[in-house]
Amino acid sequence: MDDVALTSLTARLLDANGTFAREHFSGMRPLSPARHMAVVACMDSRLDVFDALGLTNGDAHVIRNAGGVVTDDVIRSLMLSQRLMGTSSIVLVHHTDCGMSRVSEDEMKQEVETETGIRPAFAIESFKDPYADVRQSIARLRNSPFLKCKDDIVGFVYDVGSGLLDPVI
Repeated sequence: MDDVALTSLTARLLDANGTFAREHFSGMRPLSPARHMAVVACMDSRLDVFDALGLTNGDAHVIRNAGGVVTDDVIRSLMLSQRLMGTSSIVLVHHTDCGMSRVSEDEMKQEVETETGIRPAFAIESFKDPYADVRQSIARLRNSPFLKCKDDIVGFVYDVGSGLLDPVI
């Protein structure tokens, strides 16, 4: 991006933030989530985690990444959420029509290596079936020695066509 585009983007964001602060900001909230909940969800822009789960600011910690997969960094964040902020429930939200279902781990790593000269050491964590990946993510959480609270872990697949959550059992 050139400086003009960056300045334009910055101005739009600051303008939107000013409107938010004047019209919607309700003051400082407690540091710990009111519902003692942490949510791990996909970063897909079609998924409004707060509305889909009936949450408001201050209710839960929300951790988002590509696919909503449980990685080492997600476990790190959940460990801190539990130990420092008192969360005890974990909610996983994957969704239908996820871009991660169309990614080949090997092809993506090869493309990046060809372009940059460096092969990514991290796992891409692509998957074909969001239901199977939610079950795998729940298993990773339950098997992690770093999490204190593992009794209240639930998972869903959000349907991007209907807006409905489907529980994963």
